This record gives sequence, C-alpha cells and structure tokens, in this order.
Amino acid sequence: MTTAASIRRALPKDLPAIGRLGALLVRAHHDFDPRRFLAATPHTEQGYAKFLGTQLEEPSVIVLVAERSGEVLGYSYAGMEGLDYMALRGPCGALYDIIVDPAHRGRGIGRLLLDTTLAELAARGAPRVVLSTAEQNDGAQRMFARAGFRRTMIEMTRERGEESS
Repeated sequence: MTTAASIRRALPKDLPAIGRLGALLVRAHHDFDPRRFLAATPHTEQGYAKFLGTQLEEPSVIVLVAERSGEVLGYSYAGMEGLDYMALRGPCGALYDIIVDPAHRGRGIGRLLLDTTLAELAARGAPRVVLSTAEQNDGAQRMFARAGFRRTMIEMTRERGEESS
C-alpha cells in the first residue's frame, strides 16, 4: 500500500523530528546487539539532530525527509564517497541511515525514501550504492533486496576477553 507522503530535502526545521528518529535508530540497533551498538542516552536526540544539521549543506551529502501534512514520517541520510582502500571499494554512493517512524511503517514510505535517495545518488554520478544493515533487521534487508541490493560483506564482531573455541 502506498502513502500520500512526499519526499523532500531536509530543512533545519526538521531537525527535532530527525533527531527523534535517529534516536529510534540507535535504540533499535542497541536492542539488536547491545555489545556491538551504542546505547541511546538522554542526549542522543539532540546530538543526532545537531550532527545531521551540520550535514544539510554539505555538497556530497543528501538528507531527505518523508512528510505528510507537515509531519516528518521518516528520513534518509546518504552521501558520495571516493576510493576507499580500507573497504576495497571504488567511488560510490553510501546510504548511512534510513528510518520510518514505527507508526507509519508498512505503507511504502521506506521504499519511497529509498527510491528517491537512490535517484539523488544516481543524479550525482554514483556508479553503485552501498549500505550496511544490522544482521537482525530482516525487514530492512527484504526491502533492500527487493530494490536490487545484494550481500557483499559480512561484519563480524569479537569482544575483548572472549575466547575462541
């Protein structure tokens, strides 16, 4: 089912909503694996909003919001990256964040945000787009697979003091 949401560039007035959604993203990842992902703090919303506020005017960055009737329903954060020997990767677009408010999921908003972000990256010349998703985030992985993404890397984590078997 598709929604009547529209996608546009994020504006400074959107930062409180983006901060709230960013904190949801932090909490969800921490819930997936508290040893791997940061825990949210009382300052996460403001910190996320402040950081993404610094990105709004960056020429290599795209911050989009999905909105309906003036309400921000989700956002995406992506950027252009150059050659990266550490990642063994050529130039690309990178999708850093994409999240839809849980109350508005299942209505096509995430896919609309994703498609618009991919189009923006393509317009900037991205020969490919890379992203990372939490191992346990099955819903996001299904959406990305339906959009044509394929698995290319697997992150593995070992905590200090954990013995091998």
